[in-house]
Amino acid sequence: DLTSDPFPHGDWGEPAARLDELYRRVEAEALRTVEWYLTDRRWKRGTARALRLGSVLGAAAGLALPLLEAVGVAGAGPWGYPLLLGAVACLACDRWFGLTSGWMRDVATAQAVQRRLEALRYEWATENVREALGPTEGTAGEAAERCLGLLRRFSEDVTELVRAETADWMLEFRGGGSALLTQAGAVIGGGGREEGSAAGRVAAGRFPSVPPGARPSMPRQRPPEGPRL
Repeated sequence: DLTSDPFPHGDWGEPAARLDELYRRVEAEALRTVEWYLTDRRWKRGTARALRLGSVLGAAAGLALPLLEAVGVAGAGPWGYPLLLGAVACLACDRWFGLTSGWMRDVATAQAVQRRLEALRYEWATENVREALGPTEGTAGEAAERCLGLLRRFSEDVTELVRAETADWMLEFRGGGSALLTQAGAVIGGGGREEGSAAGRVAAGRFPSVPPGARPSMPRQRPPEGPRL
C-alpha cells in the first residue's frame, strides 16, 4: 500500500520535536515504498522466470521431437507443434502482463527511492550538526524553514518517482494492447485492400478510364446493306 500516513499535528512551540517527528514519518513512508516495490518484484520475477523457462523448454522440445521421429521414433513428431505453441503462449503471457519489464521497473524505482533517502539522511545530519554547533547564519526560524524544505522536497521527489513508474506501466499496457490490435487490423485490412485492388484492376480492364474533357468514343458500326438483286 502506497498511501501516506496522516500529517502529524502537535505543539509547534517545540519545533525541534515536531521536525524530528516529521522526519521519522517521511523516512518511514520512504522505507515502506521501497519494501512495497521489492515485494512486488519478487512474485513478478519468479513468474517471469518460470514463463521464460517454459518457453525455452517448449521450444527445445518442439524442435527435438520432429528430429526424433526422423531418426525412427514413431509418433513423436506431432507433439512438437503443441509444445511450440506453448512456448509462444508463455512469451505472450510475459509480454501481455508485463512481468519481466514490471519487476525491472520495481527494482529501478526502489533503488531510486533508496538513493534519494540516503541523500536526505546526510542533508538532515548536516542541518543537525549546524544546529548543534550554533547557527552561523540566519535565525532559528530560518533553520526550521530549511529543514521543512528538505522534507517537502524529499516527499515530492518520492511522489514523482512513483508517478513516473505508474505512467510507464500505463504506457506499456496500452502499447501492448494496441500492438496486437494493429497486427490484427493489418492482417484483416490487407486482405480487404488486395480484394479491392483486384476488383479495381478488373473494372479498369473492362471499362477504360476517359481523360478529363474528352468525349468517350463509341465503336463505329457498318451501315446496313441494301437488298441484293
